Amino acid sequence: MTLRFASGSMQGRLVIQLALIAALLSLVLFLVVRTVAERAAADTQDNILLASATSISDALYSERGAVRLELPYSALSMLGSISEDRVFYRIAVGGETLTGYDDLPLPTSLDANQFDTYRYKGETVRAVALKRNFSTGNQSRDVTIVVAQTRLGLAAISSRITNTAMATGAIFFLLATGLSLWAAQSALAPLTRMAGAVTRRGPSDLRPVTAKAPAELAPLVEALNSFILRLKASLNRSEDFIAEAAHRVRTPLATVRTQAEVVHRSLNQSQNKTALREMIRAIDESSRSAGQLLDHAMVNFRTDQFETTLLDLVELVQETTDRLSPTAGLKDILINVSHDQSSFPFSGDPILLQNALRNIFDNAIKYSPADSTIDVNMTSDDEYRIAVFDQGRGFQGGDAQSYLNRFSRGENVDDVVGSGLGLTIVQEVAAAHLGRVEIQNNETGAGACVSLILPRG
Repeated sequence: MTLRFASGSMQGRLVIQLALIAALLSLVLFLVVRTVAERAAADTQDNILLASATSISDALYSERGAVRLELPYSALSMLGSISEDRVFYRIAVGGETLTGYDDLPLPTSLDANQFDTYRYKGETVRAVALKRNFSTGNQSRDVTIVVAQTRLGLAAISSRITNTAMATGAIFFLLATGLSLWAAQSALAPLTRMAGAVTRRGPSDLRPVTAKAPAELAPLVEALNSFILRLKASLNRSEDFIAEAAHRVRTPLATVRTQAEVVHRSLNQSQNKTALREMIRAIDESSRSAGQLLDHAMVNFRTDQFETTLLDLVELVQETTDRLSPTAGLKDILINVSHDQSSFPFSGDPILLQNALRNIFDNAIKYSPADSTIDVNMTSDDEYRIAVFDQGRGFQGGDAQSYLNRFSRGENVDDVVGSGLGLTIVQEVAAAHLGRVEIQNNETGAGACVSLILPRG
């Protein structure tokens, strides 16, 4: 059972608040138990003192006109039955001591039984005084009986009661704190379950939240579902915008380039032809950069909204090469595809994978010399490997893997139109499918090899 006590944790704050309440209740319980128990102990001592004084009062008798007393044993023994405290007593007739301690104080006025606490012989004592009107023949005499007892036993009882009350309060606090932990986790369990249900979703799962939640969380669930609907609509608009932007940017540029080519062929002056060639190159660079930027945006979008379907990599490679065959044919480039098994079943995003393959093949065609060959070798050992070998210029200047960075191009391709985003797109598509990209120069002869590696199963 874990508990997050971070400053922003609802569970932590709830437990702390409940623990503080438990501590306050424990303190109140301690004070109540100690006060009630001490009051009960004090009342018990007072009752025994009064019983002892009453027993002495009952033992008084008259003989020959004088007050006599035969002190009963039980009168004092009952005081010693609960503790080892010292006992003092004084019986006075008309202010004169009949028996007991002469210096034990008598009350100045006494209308009823009177209890008092004071210092006597260096100790704190609890005393009771009662008055009895005693008749001796023709006379009526006032007899005052005072019985006192030290409070050491009561102090010991109070100490034991305090310890017991403290232990009771501590046990109550521990139990209450444990119940607070349980109550906090139980109260927040629906929120935790809802958070878990949302966390386990993939980036493309934008269904409304349907997890059961208490009424207090209903506004949160409604707000979250409303946000999901708005986000889904926004993502759909973004996808439509990217597709529409790609069409609207590429089509005019392609038209301008075609018209420039027509004009270029009809011109006779070399100066005009040079200027027009520069225009055509600028159009090509703009068209390719715009297309690659839009492709990169589309890859980022689909990576966030990743959806997979079962496909055959062999068919996907063949379809991509067929689409690029006209472009390769303009340079008399032959694309050969070989594979060690008839099909490469794979679960992935076909649009992303085709985009990555198109960039690999497009680079190979663009940088290969005319009348050359591009070999596509597909193997399926522990993982799927699609290796594309060309006979172009290869990678020069720096680490070959650095060409996977955005806008990174080789030092030997300044004369070729490019944006430096093609291999970046391939790398991001591979990473989205838990794969990788390897690039290197061919060990024998000119050219380079770009390999798209994807996991099997």
